[in-house]
Amino acid sequence: MNNSNEEMSFLEHLEELRWHLLRSCMAILVFGTIAFLAKDFIFNTILFGPKQIDFVTYQFFCDVSKAIGTGEAFCIKEMPFRIQSRTMSGQFSAHLWTSITAGFIVGFPYILYEFWRFVSPGLLKNERKNARGFIFIASFLFFLGVFFGYYVVTPLSINFLGNYQVSNQIFNDFDLSSYISLLRASVLSSGLIFELPILIFFLTKIGLVTPNFLRKNRKYSLVIVLSLAAIITPPDIASQIIVTIPIIVLYELSIFISNVVYKKQQKNIVNKSS
Repeated sequence: MNNSNEEMSFLEHLEELRWHLLRSCMAILVFGTIAFLAKDFIFNTILFGPKQIDFVTYQFFCDVSKAIGTGEAFCIKEMPFRIQSRTMSGQFSAHLWTSITAGFIVGFPYILYEFWRFVSPGLLKNERKNARGFIFIASFLFFLGVFFGYYVVTPLSINFLGNYQVSNQIFNDFDLSSYISLLRASVLSSGLIFELPILIFFLTKIGLVTPNFLRKNRKYSLVIVLSLAAIITPPDIASQIIVTIPIIVLYELSIFISNVVYKKQQKNIVNKSS
């Protein structure tokens, strides 16, 4: 930590944090305003894309179905539901909150940059050097998770829930807020779950997690992974398996990262003692 930060009082640290949060909120506001103005693209192309039978994910599963000789078993013929707004402010509220969500997603790298600016003065010089790619890697994982949530979790959920019926006497009329909530939860939760390697990196750095701990608790972690998959996907086995696989891969990657960090820490301890 540099001298200037050592002399800062608790209230001065809070003031510094306030400005970082304020700049982050301003970034969300700017990107959110752009998304608000791009209403047609955001709603017709992005939000309602997974509702269309020609969506890229459905086409992919259809092509796979034909390639493995099952005909059109996985091809989507129709989406038997409508989306409606039943409140006076429903469409405006959906427009506003969707824009804010889009602002957060697009502005995520800058938010990470502000977070890094706040915590980096408290790190040693070699720690700042080793974590130089933090913003890029964390942003890449987040966007990878967002794409996974949008192109995998969301269409699986919409297809299952949109076609689910307890009786042919009932027609699905989904409220606009319900549809957007499903899509938002799928995308954001996937984006945050893909940050697992970053989380494990920092937990290992501060000594709360070790690679041996992660290996010993792998079976418990698998239960947690399956629970997460059950939460963010519809309750059918195929969808849960599709979502579970990348999360398990992320966990194994986290073990590898934890092992690298832990070995480097142990090496530094040995060098200091000698």
